[in-house]
Amino acid sequence: MECIKKDSPLWMYLSEYQRGLLLDGEELCNHVSHISDNISDYSFLVFPFAKAYEGFLKQFLLDLDFIQEDEYYGDDIRIGRIMNPHYLKNNRNSLFDRMCNYKNGGEALAKRIWNVWRRGRNEVFHYFPHNFRKLTYNEALEIIKEIIEVMNLLVVKCDLDTSNPKSANLTEKVLTIK
Repeated sequence: MECIKKDSPLWMYLSEYQRGLLLDGEELCNHVSHISDNISDYSFLVFPFAKAYEGFLKQFLLDLDFIQEDEYYGDDIRIGRIMNPHYLKNNRNSLFDRMCNYKNGGEALAKRIWNVWRRGRNEVFHYFPHNFRKLTYNEALEIIKEIIEVMNLLVVKCDLDTSNPKSANLTEKVLTIK
């Protein structure tokens, strides 16, 4: 199963670590497709894709100057919090609002980023006793597809520089310093 074409703009934009997560996810999907009758919850298939999506979003937000270098490398940034349309609802300078006002973005795109995050991470990996949820194999594949689609859309729609993302330059700086 190939989720992303290896010559696509998205693949070129992703960091080596993000690519590795997606390759791991593809490998998991390939293995599990042969034993699918023995598993009751396929949430684990989504994990490498959701983790890559989180890294992608941090890189994306850095490249658009929505977050700073120290936030990108810091341990405190929480994508689910800062992209949540209800977080800082009264603050018109929230990240969600800035995404809505971004020239190549808009409210529909900001909502899609958030909805894919919520569906592909929060609803999959959080345990709610009142709303316990298991994913079927096909549901897991559908969520994976949504994650890949929104990342593709962001690379194309926001005209991201696939040859030189800021995070690539920062990584080189960090490796040189050490």
